[in-house]
Amino acid sequence: MNTSEQGVYYITTPIYYVNDKPHIGHAYCTVLADVLARFHSLFGQSTWFLTGVDEHGQKVEEAARKRGMTPQAHCDEMQAHFRDLWPTLDVANDDFIRTTEPRHESVVQEALQRLWDRGEIYRGEYEGFYSPRVEKFFTEDELVDGKCPETGGEVNRIKEANYFFKMSKYQDRLIRHLRDNPDSVRPESRRNEVLGFLAKPLQDLCISRPKSRLSWGIPLPFDGDYVTYVWFDALLNYCSAVGLYRDEARFGRLWPSVTHLIGKDILTTHSVYWTTMLMALELPLPRIVAHGWWLIDKTKMSKSLGNVVNPLSMKDKYGVDSLRYFLMREMVVGLDADFSEAAFLKRHNYDLANDLGNLANRLVKFAERSMGGVVPEPGDGSGTPHDADLRAQSEALPGRVRELVGELRVEQAVETTMNLVRRVNRYVSETEPFKVVKTDPARAGAAVWAALEALRFALNCLWPIMPGKCHALLKAIGAGEPVSRLDDLAWGGLKAGSALLLEAAPFPRFDVPEFQNVPVVPVGSKEADSAAAIAVAGIDPAAKVEAAPQAVAGISFPDFAKVDLRVGTVLQAESVPGSDKLLKLQVDLGEPQPRQIVAGIGKAYAAADLIGRQLVIVANLEPRKVFGNLSNGMVLAASDDAGPAVLAPGRLIPAGTRVS
Repeated sequence: MNTSEQGVYYITTPIYYVNDKPHIGHAYCTVLADVLARFHSLFGQSTWFLTGVDEHGQKVEEAARKRGMTPQAHCDEMQAHFRDLWPTLDVANDDFIRTTEPRHESVVQEALQRLWDRGEIYRGEYEGFYSPRVEKFFTEDELVDGKCPETGGEVNRIKEANYFFKMSKYQDRLIRHLRDNPDSVRPESRRNEVLGFLAKPLQDLCISRPKSRLSWGIPLPFDGDYVTYVWFDALLNYCSAVGLYRDEARFGRLWPSVTHLIGKDILTTHSVYWTTMLMALELPLPRIVAHGWWLIDKTKMSKSLGNVVNPLSMKDKYGVDSLRYFLMREMVVGLDADFSEAAFLKRHNYDLANDLGNLANRLVKFAERSMGGVVPEPGDGSGTPHDADLRAQSEALPGRVRELVGELRVEQAVETTMNLVRRVNRYVSETEPFKVVKTDPARAGAAVWAALEALRFALNCLWPIMPGKCHALLKAIGAGEPVSRLDDLAWGGLKAGSALLLEAAPFPRFDVPEFQNVPVVPVGSKEADSAAAIAVAGIDPAAKVEAAPQAVAGISFPDFAKVDLRVGTVLQAESVPGSDKLLKLQVDLGEPQPRQIVAGIGKAYAAADLIGRQLVIVANLEPRKVFGNLSNGMVLAASDDAGPAVLAPGRLIPAGTRVS
């Protein structure tokens, strides 16, 4: 099922457990759902976005007991942490469901009764090992060193009568569904993981807990001495929120287009438990998208490890738009990603402050000074090849973004849009309206109009990522409101004479703090491949270089003046065959011909990302061959835990300008 081609798009997050406050993992999943909903709305679809909280189960009951509260009072307090956070992250969910709500509990009981009446649930006695932490039973063979295979926590041996769902009955059907529908679980590696799980015989699922052991739950409609297993209860929220058994017309419109966005740690419960439950209830099956984890020092965030990142602290320090941008740009859906404040700040400074914010600020301020503070006239259309190229890249962007988002390649959709922003920066360097205005103000005005028009395309495509900031910037460049559909973006939509107003730089730069002492290591050594290395570009990685001493003697100013540091603009970039970190760059240094420089920054920067960027270059370094390629200069870069970061001027500078 490809929901991007249907008229309705229903997206859900997991319902989050109320045993703790939300962290960056919760924020990522919810922001991603919000971004997908906004994009699909721009694609012309009718969207519905659901999130909420899971309030039943043993962990909630125990947490409430420890706090000296009733479970309901505990839930009432904890759910507010989630409900109140989402608006501050510009999350525009359509519904927020709590599993203690009557609208949910009644649907759970009706679903249970229907399954009981059909013989899909039976009573039996079970003996197994119970993990209170994940509220699941395991067989002895599934334990790892006598502990819970999922958490490593303690398990309790329990023997008791319970009710069971005939999950094993649906194993073959589920396998066929997964094989016949490659899009049913994304990414493909997760679908293969589920098929691997199903290679062993599937057991029936215990779907009850005796009230004598657990009272906090939804009672079984056919036996009041038991409550519903928390997962059987919780998963039904996706249906109860959109009208199952209560508003069949609404349910029938939304449910067939549902996409469940989940963390990879709850893949089995959704792709096996939930899918077989839906089969038994004779309901259409969902698409399931499992994202990765945010890691700190390659380790999953954990309350016990004390490495959980509070999204509120990042939002309040640096702004909600920058946080949303980082989360969407940094993680590939389905893979893990590392979180660090240094990486966050570098992404903010380079992409948002330098590339986007500085561009908007320069164009608007120039037009305010030289063009009456309004959008200038576009000219007669007889522009240069630079104009034609800029228009072609702008017009191609909406379709490419739609394609990438439909494939869940959100980070690529963001990067493709930012490539247009970088192309606008190059266009401004190519057309030089700041100089041309003195001799040909009409041509300068046409160039500024084209740059603003291309920026309008980029801002509309970035709006789902940064709705607040993009809305403000569209108004600042005279473009008004964001478009309601990307199909409405057409070249020429920016009206001459519209007022321009940008009171301050939209993305202030932040200093990247020294989070730790970073040692200097020999370039080309194994240590240089680690995040703690100093990234020096343009030096043969096989060359033996002595490590710098801890203390370096001072040099005289005349000695320093011998180093010719210049600003260069990258015109072309490509990988060096046989190396995973070397890039071959063609750099404009204001000379008759570009310089070729080989730089060891390929692990941090894709070649395409560097085109149009300005770097600081050592221009008078003796040429030498690196991996068989002549390198005539050096790119200055430094590195910390987040990897290499090239040095660059804070605003666009003419290529070849001396750094002093």
